Amino acid sequence: MMEFDEILAEAVRHEASDVLLKVGVPPAFRIRSDFLPLEEAETLDPLTLESYARQVTTDPQWERLKDERQLDTAYDHEKLGRFRLNVFRQRGHLSMVIRVIAAKIRNIAELTLPPVIEGIASERRGLVLVTGTTGSGKSTTLAALIDHINRTRQAHIITIEDPIEYIHKDRLSFVNQREIGDDAIDFPSALKSALRQNPDVILVGEMRDLTTIETAITAAETGHLVMSTLHTLDARETVTRVISAFPEHQRDQARLILANILKGVVSQRLIPRADGAGMVPSVEVLVSSARVSEHIADKVKTRDLNDVIEQGYSTYGMQTFDQSLMYLFRNGLITFEEALANCTNPNDFELKIRGIASTSDARWESFDNEDDSGNSDGDHESSKLDIERF
Repeated sequence: MMEFDEILAEAVRHEASDVLLKVGVPPAFRIRSDFLPLEEAETLDPLTLESYARQVTTDPQWERLKDERQLDTAYDHEKLGRFRLNVFRQRGHLSMVIRVIAAKIRNIAELTLPPVIEGIASERRGLVLVTGTTGSGKSTTLAALIDHINRTRQAHIITIEDPIEYIHKDRLSFVNQREIGDDAIDFPSALKSALRQNPDVILVGEMRDLTTIETAITAAETGHLVMSTLHTLDARETVTRVISAFPEHQRDQARLILANILKGVVSQRLIPRADGAGMVPSVEVLVSSARVSEHIADKVKTRDLNDVIEQGYSTYGMQTFDQSLMYLFRNGLITFEEALANCTNPNDFELKIRGIASTSDARWESFDNEDDSGNSDGDHESSKLDIERF
């Protein structure tokens, strides 16, 4: 039977993003979007899974796993790097899902994220949300935002994570990283304590409940920059999710507060690259503006938030998923099939790519003008060569 570290070494060698360990099947790696079994590996038995889990847990964590039947933790290997693990029971046996965390924190440009995101990271106060489904790269993007602050200004940064994923070294900023379970009991209490620790920037790994959301909003109101994640698909759903977390009688007030403090929403999906070398993020970006605030404050207008993002491309650097997909396709980073499969309005998108005007073509006007005036073919070509694998 393979040793645990041998499996991780194979995962790193194959550039897998995740590892799945389950009783009765061989170890499997997620490579791009598919799970592939490790060739010639034996099927895993219950005792082996238990020995793997015992190897990566402390005594208190092992007891918590036995009590709660699940555990989030992290594992450091001197040569292989850092891994995020979720250990859980299913049908009476242990299973493990392991996320491979890149040793290097890649910057905003290396991740092919829009340059406007640097401006969002440079905000001094307010709320910034990074959203997407599980495995969409939220943690990687948040790490890039924190690293940008760490390298560009003096600040006290506190992160509250479950578990800690990327390790940030002090550069221009001081970074204190707290892990739920070891350094703090839970998100709400750790976030309340952070307000008394003289922070400039607070990263909350996830806004899971109303108490955390309320405290994060209070922190943003009182002059801190708060960053967090939500499992939402786009900016409009993100606004709705935050507001709906509040009791009905508090929602109007919550809308007004959110309209004032929200500085940006970065929603992303990972798309297979055309060259087969990994994934590239398709990103919707909402940036604070008077019109955005107006549409957040008015629940009737919130449904039209997508239109505000579309029309804010040239002025504020905002972009919808469809505009992002168009940029990626035009630069040869994704195929036409992938762009069409992931876009919001396939018919309009296909017509636009084929150069045929449609009834809603006005929404592309500023995007086309910016693309034509701001990027030459040479710029596109050089950007292809500089972009690293996500």
